[in-house]
Parts: sequence; C-alpha cells; structure tokens
Amino acid sequence: MFPDKFLSLAVNREDKETLARVLDLAEVAKQSHRPQVTDFYDPCRCAMIARAVGYIPDLAVAVDGGYPAAERSRVLISPDYVDPGNADAGLDFLDVRGNFRFKTVTHRDYLGALLGLGLRREKLGDILVGENGAQLIVAAEVAGFIKVGLTGVGRVRVTVQEISRAALKPPVRDYREIKVTVQSLRLDAVASCGFGLSRTKMAREIAAGKIYLNWRPCLNPSAPIRSGDMISARGRGRVAVEQTGGQTKKGRTNLLLHRYGLAR
Repeated sequence: MFPDKFLSLAVNREDKETLARVLDLAEVAKQSHRPQVTDFYDPCRCAMIARAVGYIPDLAVAVDGGYPAAERSRVLISPDYVDPGNADAGLDFLDVRGNFRFKTVTHRDYLGALLGLGLRREKLGDILVGENGAQLIVAAEVAGFIKVGLTGVGRVRVTVQEISRAALKPPVRDYREIKVTVQSLRLDAVASCGFGLSRTKMAREIAAGKIYLNWRPCLNPSAPIRSGDMISARGRGRVAVEQTGGQTKKGRTNLLLHRYGLAR
C-alpha cells in the first residue's frame, strides 16, 4: 500500500521508529478519512515526516508548532481534500505564573518539572520562558493533566491556566553571527566553520547521517551550498547561510553565517 521510499528516508533507528509510527497514523487517516496528528518533533523530523507522507497518494500534511518559528511542532496527516487551515493539530497553550523575584528559573527547570510529572518529551512543544513565568505549547491530550499536576517549578509555587494561541509571546530568535572565508562552498567546509568543528570531524558527522541540508539528510560532503540554505546537526543546533559572495585576494569566498542554538 505504501511505497518503499517511505521508510528509506530514515537514516538511523530512531528515524525508523518515528516513521513506523507515522505509517500507522497514515493508515488510520486513509481508512477512517479523518486527520491524525503526530507527537512533537524538531524541524528535521517534521520535514522528514512531511516528505515521507508526500509519497502516499491522497494524503496531505501540515506542520504546526503554535507560531511560525516554533522549534518543536506536530505534523497533521489528513486526507488531501481536507483544508489544513480548518484541521486541528491538537495543540493547547498554557500560562505558568509564580513569584520568581527571588528565584531565577530556566527552560531546563520548567522542562524538568514537566517531565517529573511523568510526561514524555514528545508531548511537549516549545517552552517560552519570561520574567514572571512561562508559556507552554503542549499536546491537547496532556493539557488538563498539566493544569492540575504542575504546582511548582524550581521550588517556586506556580499556577497554570489555559490561554489562546493569540496570547503567545514568541521569543526573538537569538543567534551568533559568524564571518568566515572558505576555499569552496561545499557542505563540509561551510558546516565545519558554522559548528566550530574540524573539517575531518565534520566529514565523519556527514557520513554518519547527522547533518541535514535544508531539513534533508545529506551524506555528500561536497554538496554545494548557497545563500539561504539551512544546515542543521543533531545535538548542535543549526546554521543559516545568510550571505555568500565576494572573493579575497587568495581566492577564498566570504560567508556570513547565523548560528542558532539547540532546539527547545
């Protein structure tokens, strides 16, 4: 029923397990004619899922993390005659408030408190930390549990209430600007500069399937890089190629890169 290319997109065991779960959801969507939704995944896996479902006739996908630049999103799989704009990706939005004047808490504190309730990370989207609390994007099926169970973060008592999508306050994306020159616009050369690794080590990362070019796994170290490309690495964040062009006297190419941190 489903093309072999569906599972061929996986580059490791974790990807294969993810696509196997997606395959089950795709079968349900086709048989029931009702939209299905995945867990939360990072942009690499969301793109992998979207490409995989693209091989299946009569199905469509939409990615929703609550706001356009979300680091973690759910993928909605639906019959292709369903308008994705009218489908529900199963997101709920929560506001966590407490007296944090004398206690600074971080993203890790919020995540630890949520996981301490017994929740799986895959049910949690972005955690938007502010001065007086945080906003949570979570799977709708666990929102009620969080509202009742989350009573403290970092030893500070908190209250949780539901808010609308419109009330979200997305963060300004932080990045580090990197200006470098490279001998050639190859993936291994640009990625090694962006992630601060030697070219030899980066070649090993590419061969191991850990490097993604525009959200697709790329095993070719000589793949050409262009302005606007996004290079991501499991466990290392991502590098946006903002500008390419201009030659030095030694014939090297100038690059402007923006390195973003790890996905939340």
